[in-house]
Amino acid sequence: MVATEEASTASRSRPESEGVEEEAMAVLDFDMLCASVAMSAERRKGAAGMAAAAAASEGPGGGVQRMWEGDMVIDCLDDRRIALEAACCPCYRFGKNMRRANLGSCFFQAMAYFISLVSVLVSLIAFSVTRHHVYLYMGLGSVILIAIYTGYFRRRIRNQFNILGTDSSLDDCVLHLICPCCTLCQEARTLEMNNVQCGVWHGRGDTICLGSNGEGNKAFAALHKSSFVPIKSPELCSMNRISSGADEHQPLVPSLQPEQE
Repeated sequence: MVATEEASTASRSRPESEGVEEEAMAVLDFDMLCASVAMSAERRKGAAGMAAAAAASEGPGGGVQRMWEGDMVIDCLDDRRIALEAACCPCYRFGKNMRRANLGSCFFQAMAYFISLVSVLVSLIAFSVTRHHVYLYMGLGSVILIAIYTGYFRRRIRNQFNILGTDSSLDDCVLHLICPCCTLCQEARTLEMNNVQCGVWHGRGDTICLGSNGEGNKAFAALHKSSFVPIKSPELCSMNRISSGADEHQPLVPSLQPEQE
C-alpha cells in the first residue's frame, strides 16, 4: 500500500516538474529572443548613424574639404597676369575659368559676359545723353544680372570641388557685385594653382601636361629642364673564371685595391 502511494506521488510530481522546466525554457527562449532583437536593432541604428555621418562629411566634391587660394582682396595681386586679365578683360578671364571647371566653353561664357557688359555701358551712355531714368534702371538691372550669373557659376564651382563657403548662394552673387575683379582673380588662382583641367582637380602635386600652351607650363618647363648630357653606363664586371684550381674559389667582384703602376 505504501509502495502504491509512493508510486502515485512520483507519477504526479513528474508532470509538475516537467511543466516547470518547460516554463523555464520558454522564459529563457523569450529572453534570448528579446536580446537578439535588441542587438539587431542597435546594429541597424549604428550602421544608419555611420552612413548618415559619412554622407554628411562627404560633400559633392568628395570627403576632402578644400578652400579658396588666398584672400579675395589682400592676395588679389599675387599673380599679376591674372589680375591684369581680370581688370582689363574680365569676360576673357571668366571664360577661361569656366573652361577649366568644365562649366561651358570659353567662347560662349566670355561672350555672355561681354554682352552683359556692353548692355551696361550702352545704358549708361544713353542715360548720360538723354537723362531718361529708364536707361539707368536698365544699366542697374544689367549689373545685377551679371552678378547673379557669375555668382551662380561660383556656387557651382564650390559645389563641384567641395570648397569651403556658406550655404547661401546670395553671398557669391554679392561678392561678384561688390568686387568682380578680385572674385575672378580668386577663382582663377584656385583653378590654376591646383591644376584643374576639364573639371578634374589634379592638385598641386600632380604632373602638369607640357603638350599644351596652358598656364603654368612655361614655368614648369623652366624649373624642370631636361638634361642633354649623356650618361655613361658603368663598366661591367668581368665574369670570366680562371680555369686554374688555385683561383677557382675567388669572388667574382673586382678588387677594390688600387692597381700598382
